[in-house]
Amino acid sequence: MTSSELQPRLDEGAALRLLRSGEFELEGRLVDASNTTLRGFLTLDGVTARCVYKPVRGERPLWDFPDGTLAGREVSAYLVSRATGWDLVPPTVLRDGPLGPGACQLWIEEPSGAEPLVAFVPADMVPPRWFPVAAARDDDGAAYTLAHADDPRLARLAVLDAVINNADRKGGHVLLGADDRVYGVDHGVSFHVEEKLRTVLWGWSGALLPPDALEMLAQLTGELDGGLADELAGHLTVSEVAALRSRIDRLRADGRFPQPPVRWPAMPWPPI
Repeated sequence: MTSSELQPRLDEGAALRLLRSGEFELEGRLVDASNTTLRGFLTLDGVTARCVYKPVRGERPLWDFPDGTLAGREVSAYLVSRATGWDLVPPTVLRDGPLGPGACQLWIEEPSGAEPLVAFVPADMVPPRWFPVAAARDDDGAAYTLAHADDPRLARLAVLDAVINNADRKGGHVLLGADDRVYGVDHGVSFHVEEKLRTVLWGWSGALLPPDALEMLAQLTGELDGGLADELAGHLTVSEVAALRSRIDRLRADGRFPQPPVRWPAMPWPPI
């Protein structure tokens, strides 16, 4: 069976039904992940698709996030993304799986040979219309630059990260789907009440937010008042939902992309 046959194009409703009710078959573990992250197949009504499954029991304890809450934060990131209308986070649900309850997210199949949108490049070879965001050297002392594309799809992801207070936007968490859309994954350390934004997408810092971002933030405020806050309450604390609203209000008032912090690291590690 080919990759495309294993990963059919599903609309959101079909994807959610498959994620919630599909029969689970584990395929293997993604060994580079810091928490237990498994890839598997879900099958429902003759349709099979890959998923990423992150069981709560496999979450590594963190000093600054309550134990057992990362899966709910993954789902919350999807709910907020869906409410923006930008659909930057793949469909994600909380469900029971082979290792107990966990976050289950639709797998995004990147096209073979897809060019990355975030990368380390030789310092004198930063591509046109790319933003350099950090300097580095390899083991031999050669100069490199961490850079990302000046791409409106990435800019939307940078705005979403500011909204959800994403503490871990690595370059490897930015995916280009076969539908030519940009997706963000791995949002388990988001929605903290304290400022935690750590990202590689600093190229627009201080720049004016585009009109579509300001429209989205206004829409998101309405969605919170219209029921989104109640949905999030199943996964986040009252204080975390209130902090989300405050971040949205602040972004609307400032009208600009956030600046890198000075009191905590601006970049996740590793950045890619």
